[in-house]
Amino acid sequence: MVEVADFSGVTVSPDGRSVAYRIEQPTVERNTYDSVWFVQDMDAASPPLRVADGGTPLREQAGLSIPVPPVWSPDGRWIYYRALLDGRVDVWRAAADGSGAEVLTQGPADVRAFSLSADGRELHYSVGAPREVVLAAEQAEYERGIRIDRTVPLGQPLFRSGYVDGRLATQRLKDNEVLRYPLLDDVPDRWTALDLITRERRDLEPGRMSPASLVNVELAPGYGDVQMVWPEPAGRRIALITRTGERNGLRDRPGTVLAVLPHARARTPVLCEAEACTSGAINAVQWRPGTEEVLFTVEAPSEGHAQSIHRWNVETGAVHPVVRSRGLVNGGVRLMPSDCGVSTRTLACVVAEPDRPPRLERIDIDSGVRVELFDPNPALTADMAATRVRLLRWTDANGQEFTGQFYPARHPGPGRPPLFVSYYWCKGFVRGGLGEELPFASLAQDGIAALCITLAPSREDGVEQYEQGRSAVESVVALLAAQGEIDPQRVGMGGLSLGSEITMWTVMHSQVLTAASVSSLGLSPLYHLLLSNFGDAFPTRLQAGWQLGAPEETPERWRQFSPLFNLDRIHAPILMQLPEQEYIHSLDYAVPLMREGRADLYVFPHEPHQKFQPKHKLAVYERNLDWFRFWLRGVEDPNPAKRAQYAHWRAMKAGSPVAAKRDDGG
Repeated sequence: MVEVADFSGVTVSPDGRSVAYRIEQPTVERNTYDSVWFVQDMDAASPPLRVADGGTPLREQAGLSIPVPPVWSPDGRWIYYRALLDGRVDVWRAAADGSGAEVLTQGPADVRAFSLSADGRELHYSVGAPREVVLAAEQAEYERGIRIDRTVPLGQPLFRSGYVDGRLATQRLKDNEVLRYPLLDDVPDRWTALDLITRERRDLEPGRMSPASLVNVELAPGYGDVQMVWPEPAGRRIALITRTGERNGLRDRPGTVLAVLPHARARTPVLCEAEACTSGAINAVQWRPGTEEVLFTVEAPSEGHAQSIHRWNVETGAVHPVVRSRGLVNGGVRLMPSDCGVSTRTLACVVAEPDRPPRLERIDIDSGVRVELFDPNPALTADMAATRVRLLRWTDANGQEFTGQFYPARHPGPGRPPLFVSYYWCKGFVRGGLGEELPFASLAQDGIAALCITLAPSREDGVEQYEQGRSAVESVVALLAAQGEIDPQRVGMGGLSLGSEITMWTVMHSQVLTAASVSSLGLSPLYHLLLSNFGDAFPTRLQAGWQLGAPEETPERWRQFSPLFNLDRIHAPILMQLPEQEYIHSLDYAVPLMREGRADLYVFPHEPHQKFQPKHKLAVYERNLDWFRFWLRGVEDPNPAKRAQYAHWRAMKAGSPVAAKRDDGG
């Protein structure tokens, strides 16, 4: 699971005959990622052609790989792309016939963004501060001492401690108290035009290069809140999604509406009123080239957020289905969204289901006929064919519907098997939930049933949001126990980000859990102290998400949320596998738990919110598997390298109230 190959940047050529994409694959042995650009004929008559090295994947602040759509030349001979190679980010171009690739920019600064002129003659690109200037600024701070102001991320090493563009770099806060950027990231963009024939360069005015996606639209009252916009390529129309309906305690309006404005200054849109446009959650839109149609993707919450794609003729109002899936079909098999490649006749989509890893398919827009173009994970596809996964749907006592992907235990042995559960992100190929750290399929293979519960609509009130997660877990444990599928006395839970928060809340406010594992911090006074240094944005977010002020301002509310004030209610042993950028924020409650043998804490150097180094991901994955096998089944891996791990866990077990209760109960 750690070395799953993923797609990025799926883009169809101007003539619709070829598709370009990048394959990105971790390698644990070298603790790195290999990425390669391919071009393939859309007729599926030939295998993909390797055209270039894709370099080290670029990442956003939380650790996710950034989608990298290439730009085709108008004649279809080249693909242009940004790549991190040899320690520098440049624009490259690769010949679509595989005859070679060349770097085009080669300046002293990394390229931030680029575009190609309509005639394909000029490359426009932007850069920030030169690399040597950034390194010198970092070194100067190191030598003079780093002044702690609101932009310094407290709780992590201050000098070159986080990966940025493939190297350890000094980081700063900018937009809020958690998002980190490299030093001198605030240096304005400088745009250059490169003539691809003469190779001459000239400066461009920054104002001329504003992204087309930053279109401002203002709708007449009653049409909802604009969520996303998609300008028509080479046209004036703008497709948009608005959110509608009464919140009634929800964080967002519950409905989505697809609409089109004739131009940016219009205020009254044309609405899509067909059932397909109103019965699910629309989350992606594309214009179908050369037609009056808009392609849109709908997720069905009651079907585990399975996606379907439809086409809407803006002129006639007709809506027709294109394709339906059991999982994700619009390229977004990871948390970072990406669209299908699109031409007038066909789509090239990354498709993934809970029991099948991502592959690329060609989909005929009119007929819906699907043809597999490339499966980069054939061995894993074969292995997963023997894995049973089924969509589970249930309702709690409050009438809230939940869905989840359930992996029944294989070879469970005598008696009913234990259960592992997570609550948050379960879309597409569920390799491990958000952050991909929870081994659902491996647990099921080892006799532990596993369930990934999809987040229900978020509540405005923080307690209601967390209680909704607790209720999801308790109600499904009761359901599966009543059906004889699991042992309700042996239940584990884990997660990352919100998944960690719901896990800790359930540990503190329920008796359902036997053991837990978290990969992110929880709310605590130390967390508040360190993040409050950023200024007003942090208390605003704290109030909006949890209705919390400072601990002395809302003490009762803090007693509900913080593990520090609920140490006496924590009876399940907790495995904590945290990134270096966050772990210090948790120490006010983690240290007492560790000292009392109720928690085991591991910290992963240089990692952000979502760990991405392959060796770290494998270590987290294996330790989670070991942890739940130990606490839920009493099984230890005989590997001699793990003797110290199990000796510590046995010592924890000897003093654990949960362990004693479970042993007494047989």
